[in-house]
Amino acid sequence: MVKPLTFKGDKKPSKKRKRAPADEEGAAAEAPEPKALVKTTEEPAEDDDSWVNAEAVADISGPVIIVLPTDHPSCLSCDNNGKVFSIQVEEVEGDHHFTAEPHDVRQVWVATRIAGTESFSFKGHHGKYLTCDKFGVLSATREAISPEESFLCIPVADNPGAFGIQTQRDKFLAIDEDKGTVGGSAADVRGDAEFIEFRTTFRIRMQARFKPKLKANKEERAREKISRKELEEMVGRRLEDNDVKMLKRARRDGNFHEVLLDVKVKGKHDKFA
Repeated sequence: MVKPLTFKGDKKPSKKRKRAPADEEGAAAEAPEPKALVKTTEEPAEDDDSWVNAEAVADISGPVIIVLPTDHPSCLSCDNNGKVFSIQVEEVEGDHHFTAEPHDVRQVWVATRIAGTESFSFKGHHGKYLTCDKFGVLSATREAISPEESFLCIPVADNPGAFGIQTQRDKFLAIDEDKGTVGGSAADVRGDAEFIEFRTTFRIRMQARFKPKLKANKEERAREKISRKELEEMVGRRLEDNDVKMLKRARRDGNFHEVLLDVKVKGKHDKFA
């Protein structure tokens, strides 16, 4: 299920909790007070709306912003008429050197791998695709994908996490030097550069929940979680606290079955001691 795009600072709708119906004798009113809920430090991948850098071509998916090489981070944007231009993006504190986040829906594109190819399409907020004509002019007015709406994202060899975006005419998207925009706060972008250089180097930032590596890590951590009750069912007896800790550690380290066997043998020895 595709969720609507949200921005930092937006209020998240509260989830209504269903109240359990009371029985005829009013037992619900006498129910014990619920235990305090402990807030987990990690949210499920599908709810993670933070923005991270795409580090490899395989990462690129879902809502993205295409960050331009300007002094103040700006990104490729489009309006409802399909005009393509740049808008400055919001900078937030973070551990990575690029911490740009969108604050305007016009800055966001939906990246999709075109079936059977290595190319991507970029759909704007208004449902039209980014395109580059034979003169290198960018627009976003097409409702369907043709070669002009297809782009290759090529990693820059000496700049990890950066990409050159190549058109199907073997040209690259680049800041327009003729208007003196390189190094400025905004830029006009064209699609007629001959090779990768500073002005053709872009960062692609995406929502973390779509990044394959992060999703895989969260799924792996979820598999590592196991309850005390499940462990006791596997062993066939009640466990001491140190046994539970040892089994959970073994599950993380990858030698769970060996330790589980040792705990079972230990239980038999204790029983007949």
